[in-house]
Formats: sequence, C-alpha cells, structure tokens
Amino acid sequence: MSTKIHVATDALGNPVRVLFSPGQRNDITQAHALIEGFEPDAVMADKGYDADHLRAAIDQIEAEPVIPPKSNRKMPRDYDRALYKERNLVERFFNKIKHFRRIATRYDKLLANYRGFVILAAVAIILR
Repeated sequence: MSTKIHVATDALGNPVRVLFSPGQRNDITQAHALIEGFEPDAVMADKGYDADHLRAAIDQIEAEPVIPPKSNRKMPRDYDRALYKERNLVERFFNKIKHFRRIATRYDKLLANYRGFVILAAVAIILR
C-alpha cells in the first residue's frame, strides 16, 4: 500500500498543515481538512481538487478559489492563471522533502513512523 501526503503551505512555501491518506483514496477527501481554520486570501489547488462542494467551502471563508477546472466539467469556471503559477510553492516543498532519503524511499512501513519523519523533515525545512 502507498500513502498520499497532502500539504497546505503559506505564501512562502512553508508547510502549515500536513495530512496523510491511503494512496488509493481521492485527493478531494482531505481538502476540507486542509483549509479548515485558515482565513486565506486565495486557495490554490490542482485539478484533483475541483469540486463544487470545495468551491462552496472556499467561498464561505471569503477566499478566492484558484483551481483549474477538470476537463470533464460541463460549465468550466474561470480562474486566475497568473496566481495559479504560485502553486509551485507546494511542489517545491514536496521536492525538498524528497531530499530526505528515508522519506523518498519509504523505509518506514508503518504510517505512524512515516508521518513522524515527514513532520520532522517539514520542521527541518522551516528552520532552514
């Protein structure tokens, strides 16, 4: 089995929330938990997070949803393409944690151990 890591970052690319889910589960299942308790100006995510219920939750916290529409959406919604380019901060974070060999190769089979080392790597990245 595999594990997915879901991360919310601030405007500088520092992780503010890290969640885990089984690898076979859809990304959207963790979306509400990622944005819960935050008051951002914008929420950026990839196409995997394009859902009406998530957009409604983002509108409810008075943030701008910057999520490209899925290709099968009948009524595609517009999004700020220039702001979407800033989503690479999350991708940069994932690249940084892959430099920790124990995380990249998944030495730990238990989720509790793996989670601990991912959090430790996130703290090390923040302290740099």
